[in-house]
This record gives sequence, structure tokens and C-alpha cells, in this order.
Amino acid sequence: MYKHILVPTDGTELSQGTVRQAAQFARSLNASITVLYVQPQCPKPFGGEAFTMGPFQEEFLRNSASMANDTLTQAKSVIEHTDIRCKCCTATSDDPWQVIISTAKNEGCDLIFMASHGRSGLAGLLIGSQTQKVLTHCKVPVLVCR
Repeated sequence: MYKHILVPTDGTELSQGTVRQAAQFARSLNASITVLYVQPQCPKPFGGEAFTMGPFQEEFLRNSASMANDTLTQAKSVIEHTDIRCKCCTATSDDPWQVIISTAKNEGCDLIFMASHGRSGLAGLLIGSQTQKVLTHCKVPVLVCR
């Protein structure tokens, strides 16, 4: 059946629950997992280029890297507790769905196991439905977890 599962995570509670369910699912199949965290790109001012210098960019990059590290460390701990082989990776993009699809292809994943939705509120409105975009554009099977 499935041997290598991609599990995108954004650190939300729903996403963390998805990691736990993916670990149990992978264990039942003796599959390995690659966990992916997509960091946002540095915001751009209205009509301008990305902030390229200064303390704002440095702090933004530092916070993004810290969030990625914390999220992936937590996911890896949950997965390794179930004795599943686990690899973690991160990328930077304002289009996480594209990174999810390309990572699945590049890592040789035969299933994407992802949450039904990610961030909520204003962040959710700005990001849109990444799950829907993955479902629409991906050729790899997708299991959506609620």
C-alpha cells in the first residue's frame, strides 16, 4: 500500500492532531513519514519589494525559523515515539500548496496526509484553502484529516 507519507504541518492544534493520526496510520502500514513545514516569506509593503534590510526582516526570519524548528521537533518526537522512520524538512513560500506538491514528488511520497484546514481568522483568509489547492492540483493521493 503506502510506503512514504508526506505530512504537512503548520503548528496549529488541528495540524498537530493530524501528525499523531498520520503516525498511527503509518505504523499500521510500516511506512515512513516526511514532515513538512512551509515558512512564510517576508511580507512586502503595499506595492513594494520585500523588506531586504533592517531589524524587521531579521526578526521575522528568526521567528519563522524558530517556529519551523519548534513545530518540526514536536512532530518528530510524536512520530518517533511510534517507532516510525521520520524525516523533517522546511521551505519558504507564500504558496504552501505548491511546496507540498513538489515535496511529495521530490521525496517520492506516495500519499499526502494533511489537515482539512490550517490557520484560522485573518491568517486563514489571507492564505486560502491550501488543502483544496493540493486536492485540485496534486497527482499523489491525498488523505484529508479532520
